[in-house]
Amino acid sequence: MASLWHVSFIVLVLLGGSDGNPVAPHQSQLEKPLQTFRPYNIAHRGSNGEIPEETAAAYSRAIEEGADFIETDILASKDGHLICFHDVTLDATTDIADRAEFAGRRRTYEVERANVTGWFVVDFTLSELKSLRVKQRYIFRDQQYNWKYKIITFDEFIMIALYADRVVGIYPEMKNPIFINEHVKWSGGNKFEDKFVETLMKYGYKGEYMSEDWLKQPLFIQCYAPTSLIYISNMTKSPKLLLIDDTTVRTQDTNQSYYDITSDDYLKFIRKYVNGIGPWKDTVVPPENNYLRPPTDLVARAHALNLQVHPYTFRNENSFLHFNFHQDPYAEYEYWLSKIGVDGLFTDFTGSLHKYQDWTAPHQMKAKNAEALLYQISYMLKDDGY
Repeated sequence: MASLWHVSFIVLVLLGGSDGNPVAPHQSQLEKPLQTFRPYNIAHRGSNGEIPEETAAAYSRAIEEGADFIETDILASKDGHLICFHDVTLDATTDIADRAEFAGRRRTYEVERANVTGWFVVDFTLSELKSLRVKQRYIFRDQQYNWKYKIITFDEFIMIALYADRVVGIYPEMKNPIFINEHVKWSGGNKFEDKFVETLMKYGYKGEYMSEDWLKQPLFIQCYAPTSLIYISNMTKSPKLLLIDDTTVRTQDTNQSYYDITSDDYLKFIRKYVNGIGPWKDTVVPPENNYLRPPTDLVARAHALNLQVHPYTFRNENSFLHFNFHQDPYAEYEYWLSKIGVDGLFTDFTGSLHKYQDWTAPHQMKAKNAEALLYQISYMLKDDGY
């Protein structure tokens, strides 16, 4: 059951305007700081295992369940407003197909070198997008919240974190920047990335990882496009993570395979601009016939370069669990946190991860594993000419 405060705030967000007034963390919030002694619990699109993704209710629920960070995907409307929505098309999670007035807006565009047909976010104004209602993505999840919530803006998402009763970090993704910049134009030659950083700075998000400013308003910026992360590195010192897909997939901007992206040489290059990587978990530990094979050395190599590793996505349902875990999501958490040794997890079920960590590691201190230390020594020797 959501608290009365959170219910009231959700109503305020859903009924209010699209742009909130910048606010600073209040004193009561700073008295409950972000935990930094164990891997981060990252609420993937909010608590979307329970409530439709990327909604105010899903983010509020994730905060109640103990999320360290709430994660979102940022896209842009036709009139240049930044919104929280995962897909470039509206088909899968909104009532767009039932809206007769929008029937003629269906289009086919090229997205990451493939033709995609549907109702695209970039063809609708913010007002039109706000008129839609959203639903649960997966049919096997709770359907009772379908059509109750609206799409929210980046500003509204930020306000949810800043008005929480404790320090809650945000973890926004610059989603499909190549596609967005192709279809949405801003005045003054600004790009999607400029508007993204501008919004963060408006609300006071700044500072290097673990700095005083960062601890007051924690932030990780994520993106699959390395050139976008490099571009914004001249605009903000806030920590950034390069997302990594299956090794056979190619980047949307540089057309490199993620196999190349995970090479030693590329990791050494990109660490000048990012604080970590966010790999698909099957890239770290490849499966075969739904059984996990031996893990790769990606985590150890990243840690040796002082890069954090935040894999995605952890889901409770058996259809998403490898057979090794015997239909037990806690067994999966145990494997990734204790054996693989990652620094954070993207999860659809924030409450499950929070309970697991409270039960098993309420005071756990982070430490590099032996393999990571060996890699770090190796890199140091190479840097010294050995």
